[in-house]
Amino acid sequence: MTVRMSADHRRELVLQAATRAFARRGYNATSTDEVAQEAGVSQPYVVRIFGTKLELFLQVFERALEQVRLAFEQVLLHAAPAAGNGRELLSAAYTPLIRDRDLLQVTMHGFSAGHVPRIAAVARTGLGRIHETLRGGGWSEQEVRDVVARGMLINVLLSIGAPEHGVSDPALAELTAVTLGDAAQ
Repeated sequence: MTVRMSADHRRELVLQAATRAFARRGYNATSTDEVAQEAGVSQPYVVRIFGTKLELFLQVFERALEQVRLAFEQVLLHAAPAAGNGRELLSAAYTPLIRDRDLLQVTMHGFSAGHVPRIAAVARTGLGRIHETLRGGGWSEQEVRDVVARGMLINVLLSIGAPEHGVSDPALAELTAVTLGDAAQ
């Protein structure tokens, strides 16, 4: 007896495959055919579910930004605000996120595709929600800025493979160690 997957389950599998595909090559360079191949479904099926590549990317990008926001929210639920512990907050939030490099790579690709108005709108909304979450946790505007800026630097370092390649460049290794801290392990 063959068990059929629910439409929601198949949709989720396609979103996961799209995350991997977009993480590798970004919005502009990834086709719906590549997403379909990654998901093990037909390209017309991907289009039938999501409509266009843009709609698919927007859903993947929104999910990635929301996962980052939720990571901060989870840490804030268990940590009282204290001046100067933004690094600890970021480390606690980013340590699990770093395990899913595709998620962080998708955020990088989404921000760099800001020339597409609808992608830029999702980026603005996502960053705004992250800001609201951090401010709601009792952080000052400057602390929020520092946490977000350090998070962006972490994304860049991971995007260029700094943890893996820093050993050949002492300056890069130092920047990676001081930025990632415990999250680098």
